[in-house]
Amino acid sequence: MAIKLYDYQLDALKNMHNGCILCGGVGSGKSRTAIAYYYILNGGKVNTETLVPMNDRHMDLYIITTARKRDTKEWETDLAPFLLSSDPEHNTFHRNHNVVVDSWNNISKYKDVVGAFFIFDEQRVVGYGKWSRTFIRISRNNQWILLSATPGDTWSDYIPVFIANGFYKNKSQFEQEHVVYKRFSKFPQIERYENTGRLIYFRNQLLVDMDFVRQTVRHHEDVMCEFDRRAYTDIWKTRWNPIKDAPIENAGELCYCLRYVVNSDRSRIDICRELLCKHKKAIVFYNYDYELDILRKGFDGSEYDVAEWNGHNHQLIPTSDKWVYLVQYTAGCEGWNCTQTNAVIFYSQTYSYKQLEQACGRIDRLNTTFTDLYYYHLKSRSGIDISIGRALREKKNFNERAFVGI
Repeated sequence: MAIKLYDYQLDALKNMHNGCILCGGVGSGKSRTAIAYYYILNGGKVNTETLVPMNDRHMDLYIITTARKRDTKEWETDLAPFLLSSDPEHNTFHRNHNVVVDSWNNISKYKDVVGAFFIFDEQRVVGYGKWSRTFIRISRNNQWILLSATPGDTWSDYIPVFIANGFYKNKSQFEQEHVVYKRFSKFPQIERYENTGRLIYFRNQLLVDMDFVRQTVRHHEDVMCEFDRRAYTDIWKTRWNPIKDAPIENAGELCYCLRYVVNSDRSRIDICRELLCKHKKAIVFYNYDYELDILRKGFDGSEYDVAEWNGHNHQLIPTSDKWVYLVQYTAGCEGWNCTQTNAVIFYSQTYSYKQLEQACGRIDRLNTTFTDLYYYHLKSRSGIDISIGRALREKKNFNERAFVGI
């Protein structure tokens, strides 16, 4: 059995090196390319007529990924063509070789591993928290690569990776050389970065882009919904929380109340049902539990099979002819894929551009049989929906404090 890769994946392999970030859009095949790099690094060969196995002195393989990818065994599908598996019974090289697939939540279990190869999937090493510090420790004793669809929005996102590659000793050195903080801010707030030419040089050394030309065509459509303008205006003017019947205390609570008025309008679920009549099968992304309740009631007793992925339920996608899959952004915007539909409905908007891009990628896969993919963004003409939409179009995250004017 031969392992076949696309040309753009082979081009990426030529440029990959220890400590690099393999950057490719959602659905571009980063996982398989990463395993191929590890396989070649240990003496194996790909794109040959017959499988050329790794040598006898190959490194153990550790894959740190999302909890969902681990639980659904998505990595096992990519490992199988290389005769690798986290199950020793299905791992051809099990006698002197370990394959471990685990989640970022358990990364500290591997802080003392030495001489292995790590694939860090769905990059989580932004900031300087526990995961990032453990990642840096692992990087000093092992070979590794990172996989990411969106590698970083600001220079601070690259701090852990720069440290892991030895460009800086620690976060303090990075800040001393590059960060200027606002002088009169109540909390540490970056005003600007200095000597960015050096940062660009380091970033270019690490990023390995996959020149992936999609065969699919994405169609994004804004679908306008109604909302209770009077209730919205009352909350904005009085700063009173009608849900708690108490004063609103901060920007987050104010935005939540405004979004409750907007997102709970009956027109949204009506439009959602209309779109399901058109497509028969669709994934619906939402934010809050009250939206989930509306969606459940909206499809209760209907001809559609309903399944969920959220903090309450981890159900599989239905296999019937008509279904709706309700997915909470934070719980399920990444780490799985679906090729049974070409429609995604965003019942409400997310604050995060990365989250939106990941959610779009659930149906935009290399093996999809669809050419045209449809994304419906349910919005209103309220101030908060307009502001969130503007931030996402600019590939930014929505800032509640800036919207409220605090």
